[in-house]
Parts: sequence; structure tokens; C-alpha cells
Amino acid sequence: MRWYLTGVVVSGFGTTAMWLVSGIWVKSLTGSDSLAALAAFALWAPVLLGPLLGTLADRVRRRPLLVVLNLAMAGLLPVLLWVESADRVWLLFAVLVLYGAQGAVHEAAEQALVATVVDEGRRGTFNGLRMTANESMKLIAPLVAAGLFAAYGGGPVALLDAASFAVAAVLFALMPVREARPARPESRNWWRETAEGVRLLRASRVLRPLVATGAFTLLLAGVNGAAIYAVVDRGLGHSPAYAGVLYAVQGIGSVLAGLLTGPLLRRIPERTLAAAGLALFAVAVGVRGALPYEATALAASAVIGLGLPWVLVAVMTAVQREAPAEAVGRVAATANTLVMAPNALALALGAGLVAVTDTRVLLPLLALTGLAWATGLAARGGTPPRGGNRPAGRDGWAHGTAPSAAPPPPAP
Repeated sequence: MRWYLTGVVVSGFGTTAMWLVSGIWVKSLTGSDSLAALAAFALWAPVLLGPLLGTLADRVRRRPLLVVLNLAMAGLLPVLLWVESADRVWLLFAVLVLYGAQGAVHEAAEQALVATVVDEGRRGTFNGLRMTANESMKLIAPLVAAGLFAAYGGGPVALLDAASFAVAAVLFALMPVREARPARPESRNWWRETAEGVRLLRASRVLRPLVATGAFTLLLAGVNGAAIYAVVDRGLGHSPAYAGVLYAVQGIGSVLAGLLTGPLLRRIPERTLAAAGLALFAVAVGVRGALPYEATALAASAVIGLGLPWVLVAVMTAVQREAPAEAVGRVAATANTLVMAPNALALALGAGLVAVTDTRVLLPLLALTGLAWATGLAARGGTPPRGGNRPAGRDGWAHGTAPSAAPPPPAP
């Protein structure tokens, strides 16, 4: 468990740095705002193929797959040292698309591995710690990446990211995990296997409302994200750079959310946690829009950071429990696509709404919509947390999955 979380921290640092620098890099070479925006899209677009890419995570053992994926990116990223002029920006875009595809497979493999080797009663805690690790890196990596890019350009940032992937590959390889080889599917048809993952998700009465809630929450989050600069400018009277302060405070809230998730999921079902997270997020968005005061905006940003991850972790934990072991990768990838895709659509929708609607009206309406959905979700009830009283193996791993000769070694 500790080796895994250390790998998440290391790779998360490099990934956050690269995601930040990619748009700046394109802008600095081409001077084009639209091409800079396309850099983010290139990274995000492969998520749309998540159900198809996630099938790979169910065909092979997950830990070796994670090692190979990280080594592949460690070998690929140094080619970006050749991106020194506008006529080579195509190479950066090509790498970013592969980066996004690798991320989609990586996410599916991680969730499938967690479902296999982490005791059911510890998954909520584990997923919360994983969220905390990722969000912590978002507080540090942007500062390091921005400073490195300003001093030396994009090449060193790419090398830093490559090094993080290499270290993560070693850490994943050192995980004390035994995995059985996946059973050979009756049909080796990739499309049929992908469709089976979609069918399993659609057939689950537990997962359907949770995934729908995640998608709806990310839809609201996209509109809220599009309105952030209007809030900063028209409401608070600050320069656009102040949005970075709000995002940093939001990150602190997300770190806290990850620490609280495990204890909460041992007491309440995922559906209740998702409803609470959506309600907190919605109220904070409405307050930040309706009350344009600096202290209010900072407090609301922290609450947004607290509520939003609860929805995502609730979905992730439920998928790991409800999906059949041989199909966790496909179901997780499908759920990830359905949850994340509305965010991109909402960014475009929000940009149009902000142009014609005052945020003091738009964001409170957004809050009312979110509260209505959260109330409906909570009213439907939820499945009781399962496995909360089962004894876990050493360090949170399920019994029989870690070598019995010795406990997992400490993180370096």
C-alpha cells in the first residue's frame, strides 16, 4: 500500500507539472491562444475512448501493466527535447495524445488492482489517501514547473516528468502483490469485451445513480470553472491571476477531503457521501457567486475542494466493490469517461452562459440545481457500507495477496 501511494505521489507530481506546462509551451512557441487550448484537449481527448482502452486492464495482470505504462512514458517524454520551434509543435501534440491514452489505461489498471488487492473495508481509506496524494502534488508541482519552464524552457520539465515515471515504475514493481493471471475471456473480440463493461455498468442499480451523480457534478463544475474569472474580475475586483489563489485554497480543501473519506465511508454508504459532497459543492458555488467578498470566496473555495472529491471517491469505491473482478478495468474506464466527459462540454457551455448572465444569478441557480439533485440522491437511500468490520491484512492489503513471509517494506 505504501509503495503504491508513493508511486502515485511521484507520478502525480510529474503529470501535474506536464499538464500545466504543455499549454504554456505551445503558447510560447506559436503565440496562439487556440493552439494552447488544444494542448489541454489533446491530453483530455483519449478519455473519450476510456471504455475501449480500459479493456486492456482486464486482459493482463495489472501491476506489470502499470510498470510497462510508466516505463513507456519515461522513454517517450525525452523526445520533447526536439520541440524547440513552432514547426515542431506537432510532436508535442502527438506525445500529449499518447500521454492521455496512457493515463486512461493507467487509471483503469490502478482501480482494478486496488479492487483485487486492497481489503474491501479499507478501500475507502485507500482511495481517500490516493486523492490526498494527488491533490497535494497539485499544490507543489505548478510552482516547480512554472519556475523551471521560466528558467530553462519545456525540455527540462519533460525530463522531470520522465524521471517521475521511471521512479513510479520501480515503485510499482516493488509492490508486494501476487496477482493471478486473468481468465481468458470466452470472446477475444475487443469490441464485445468493451460492450460487456458498458452493459455491466448500465445493469447495476448501485452504480448507475452514482455515476450519473458524478457526471452531473462535473457538469456543474465545468460551468463553475468557466465562471471563475468573471467572479474574480467582476465580483472581487482582482486581476485574473487571483484565480490561482482560489484554486490553491480549493486544493487544501481537497487534501482534507481525502483524509476524511476513509472514516466517513466506514460509517455511511457511498451514495450518502456523494450526496453530501454534491450538496457542499453546490452551496459553496452559490455562496461564492452571490456574496462577492474576499473572505467568503476563500472559504467557499475550500468547501468546493472538500465536497467535489467526495463525489469522485464515492464513485471509484463503489465501482471497485460492485464490478466483477474480471471486468473492473472496463467498468472503471467506462465510469471515468461518463463522469469526466460532461466537464469539457460544460466549459464551453459555461463560457457562453457567463457572457450573457450575471454570475450572481448564474451560480446561485447552479447551486439550487445541485442541491435538488443531492436531495433526490439522498432520499433514495444507499447500500450499507460492506466489509467495514472485516479484518484487513497487513498494511491494508486483503488477506492472501501480499507475501506472508514479511510485511510490506516501508516507503522510501
